[in-house]
Amino acid sequence: MKFNCMKGLAAGALMTVAFATTATAAECIAPANPGGGWDFTCRQIGKIMFDIGAVDKPIQVTNMAGAGGGLAFNHVVTERNDDADLIVAASSATSTRLAQNAYAGMTAGQVRFVGAIGADPGVIVVAANSPFKSLNDLVDAIKADPGSVAFAGGSAVGGFDHLKPLMVLQRAGFTDITKVKYIGVDGGADAITQTVGGFTQAMTGDMSEIVGFLKSGDVRALAVLTEERVPGFDDIPTAKEQGLDVVAVNWRGLYVPRGVSDDTFNSWADKLQKVADSAEWKEAMAANGLAPFTKVGADFQSYVDSLVVEVNQLSKDIGVIQ
Repeated sequence: MKFNCMKGLAAGALMTVAFATTATAAECIAPANPGGGWDFTCRQIGKIMFDIGAVDKPIQVTNMAGAGGGLAFNHVVTERNDDADLIVAASSATSTRLAQNAYAGMTAGQVRFVGAIGADPGVIVVAANSPFKSLNDLVDAIKADPGSVAFAGGSAVGGFDHLKPLMVLQRAGFTDITKVKYIGVDGGADAITQTVGGFTQAMTGDMSEIVGFLKSGDVRALAVLTEERVPGFDDIPTAKEQGLDVVAVNWRGLYVPRGVSDDTFNSWADKLQKVADSAEWKEAMAANGLAPFTKVGADFQSYVDSLVVEVNQLSKDIGVIQ
């Protein structure tokens, strides 16, 4: 996909916004239409920042859909590179697309990732009657016979659901990941149906997709891919507990233009930390099925940098990119 006409498109998108605040008010770009994760991130985090006094003016939200986040990314890099009053909603999809060169040659290093303060945790799930009782049981079966286990997931081949079990297997020392079977279907519910029906042996997805199936007893979660166990699902062990150091979550966070000062970067990180610590954000996470996942400032930038490198290599290994 080429971006030679995106400056005009971006300008058009911005012209549709009626700015009710002063020119010094901050702006949050949601790289999608109203509704959905990126829009939620801008509106909820922006509202709480104002409500708790982290900013002194309401944050203006601009919806800029296009190219899976690429239109907004291009706009920030080419038009707003030193705008200290700009933040942009991001998620695991952002880092995955950058790692896979989906933004026409643009790279993660052209912006600065401020932080993430909530996430939909990644999970590895089997049917309730599966012989696999732990994540290591599943891994050992694949290492013994890669063709014996197929995963179903709600993303396409090369998407984040596909990459999660590959990360787990690489931590276990299994390198021939092209032999791992993966079937991409239309959403997490379909992936679980495939697994419960015995068409696949495991499902890879997000916590929000499996809650109802856990409650009904149709599935058993072998691992949650977070730093710590998820509140409310304390019986599900992490992959890390089982000796496989993988954190793979659909994080919700922000980036800022590359050209802003360190003081500006740190200021936005501090504001985001205040949101993470607030009762208002805890209520918002509970209402929207998010788990705690707080990384801000340099810690989060390092996390994204390493994630991009890993996803890029995995994507090459399975032939998604050259």
